Amino acid sequence: MIHTLPKLNYSYDALEPYIDARTMEIHHTKHHQAYIDNLNKALEDLIEFQNMEIIPLLKSLNEIPESKRRTVRNHGGGHLNHTIFWEIMAPNSRRPSKEFIKDIGSAFGSLENFLEEFKKTALGVFGSGWAWLVLDENKKLAIKPYPNQDNPYMENLYPIVGIDVWEHAYYLKYQNRRAEYIDNWFKVINWEEVEKRYFDFMK
Repeated sequence: MIHTLPKLNYSYDALEPYIDARTMEIHHTKHHQAYIDNLNKALEDLIEFQNMEIIPLLKSLNEIPESKRRTVRNHGGGHLNHTIFWEIMAPNSRRPSKEFIKDIGSAFGSLENFLEEFKKTALGVFGSGWAWLVLDENKKLAIKPYPNQDNPYMENLYPIVGIDVWEHAYYLKYQNRRAEYIDNWFKVINWEEVEKRYFDFMK
């Protein structure tokens, strides 16, 4: 099958003390792997969709038979969300560039205002889900919440940075303290990758 678990660019303990090694290991090898396994299983008898990359696959949900659509949506979304999630975290996170801060400031007033709004959105996700900074087809920035494993590509939006607020992403270290998890997650954002995603789309 085409969908496989991506390797991380850092060790499981590299994001300590903000994201603990045990959570990273379980999150990557158990949760993400399960999404991939279930997605591949769902595609076993959908020959025309088996060799599609994950983004076009999720953009084609309405073409998938209804009996498999929810499974592909949930597990395909989980696979894509986590693939992006691993890439937009890194140890030794640096501050965003002046150019990116300027663009964020144009949309949200300042980088600090953006982070405050992003945190508010992430805290407001009821139950399990994600908060994403996205670009629309007009290259306008917005912050949006998504339930479960839904992904911005499903709405023809382009994801720039997103945080996983499923409890499995933080419960071992933070228990029910989602706000503390979010504050510390900000310290491991891979701004270089975030900016690459942003500026590649803006070209």
